[in-house]
Amino acid sequence: MTGRIRRGNLDLVLEPGETALEGLLRGGAAVPSSCRAGACQACMLRAVSGDPGPLAQQGLAPALREQGWFLSCMSRPTGELVIEEGPPPAIGASIAAVTEIGPAIVRVRLEPDEDLSYRPGQYVQLIQGDQVRAYSLASSPAEGRALELHVRVHRQGRMSRWLAAAEPGTRVGLRGPAGACFYTEGRPEQPLLLVGTGTGLAPLRGIVHDARRRGHTGPIALIHGARDAAGFYLVDELKGMVDGPGNFRYVRCAMSGEPSEELEIGDLTQVTLRLFPSLKGWRVFLCGSPDRVNALKKQCFLRGAGLKDISADAFLTAEMPPPVRARARGA
Repeated sequence: MTGRIRRGNLDLVLEPGETALEGLLRGGAAVPSSCRAGACQACMLRAVSGDPGPLAQQGLAPALREQGWFLSCMSRPTGELVIEEGPPPAIGASIAAVTEIGPAIVRVRLEPDEDLSYRPGQYVQLIQGDQVRAYSLASSPAEGRALELHVRVHRQGRMSRWLAAAEPGTRVGLRGPAGACFYTEGRPEQPLLLVGTGTGLAPLRGIVHDARRRGHTGPIALIHGARDAAGFYLVDELKGMVDGPGNFRYVRCAMSGEPSEELEIGDLTQVTLRLFPSLKGWRVFLCGSPDRVNALKKQCFLRGAGLKDISADAFLTAEMPPPVRARARGA
């Protein structure tokens, strides 16, 4: 049965195989979107009546599902779907500072208009005009109201290039937080392994600081992967944590270059498994590119980590809609 959508003055019948997002855009509706794969949540809308379809609410918090929110890029309704006018609620924020912290990587500090309740490792949607992108939070509410994002500046990236050139005081919108990749209390002695590529370091940094602040006593190991030695950032900060209190290990892994006492060379997955051949009883956090995250998740499970103890956050640039469930990032 062909679906039908009503939103304000718009009343249209979906074409065969067409998603609600595709139909709305065809009808001239202004709906923000990015990954179009059910990951970034930029295209979230609220159904007043009707069923958006079984896939349209996967990954959303129960409270959002109960209120009728759904992902329009994953919605293929078979009956009439009445959608509320207007985008999901957002809060305002000002860009406080933009600083370069690595090759083509900038730290963006935001001052939201109101306190944002979140856990380090979650992500927010940043809104600028008709653009919506998801970025992980490297900061912690314990550090104050300000939010910290790590943004890779892509050559063709509309949002990332705009952010890199943004002046202090520039206004943006925020939605969120979202995501379940964060530290949970209850087993302070459990060893933690965190592995990330590129700006996948951002949520992992936040998780490490949060775990230590909450009194985690077990060993914590952080492995950061990059193409070469020039791709690492926040090195001094993380090396300083090794010398500080607690049992913290920091490993850099590059695909190419000369190995040293501080630098592993090789495939990130293979290096991780060589350094940690048994992960039984470990809690694992994985962040970065979808192919790397999926490969690591499988291997960590095979090495003994329970599925409930593996938190994975895969993301990619907006120009590359993925076949896996990942969220669009940073373009």
